[in-house]
Amino acid sequence: MRIWSLHPTHLDRMALVACWRETLLAQAVLAGRTRGYRNHPQLERFRAQAEPLAAVGAYLEGVAEEATRRGYRFDATRILQPGGADAARIPVTVGQLDHEWRHLGRKLHERSPEDLVRWSAASPMPHPLFTVVPGGIEAWERP
Repeated sequence: MRIWSLHPTHLDRMALVACWRETLLAQAVLAGRTRGYRNHPQLERFRAQAEPLAAVGAYLEGVAEEATRRGYRFDATRILQPGGADAARIPVTVGQLDHEWRHLGRKLHERSPEDLVRWSAASPMPHPLFTVVPGGIEAWERP
């Protein structure tokens, strides 16, 4: 499961679609609708929020917004609890953002040369739900 801390604009088509599906799975876990992936480390940052479903809902909204901007049709009615602009922001460390940036670059190098060109001209920005704070790679990240 990869729930990117990076802004969805950085993701290629494959990563954006996978992120949507995997975050819907994370939402199902947080809602108690599935028994798989209950202990997945990427869920820690959502579970730590006062309203975990609103937090994951706000995340999904950001992904769906980017999909719409690209002309894709993600079904936003699948978001159980939309977080909206009022959702509490979640901290993400600069080390985590840099780690994901490099990871995405490797993925783009393998499968999407045209997106790699766009990636190499950009700087990492976080998903709108996240606020960048100092620090290394997050404890929940699998190296």
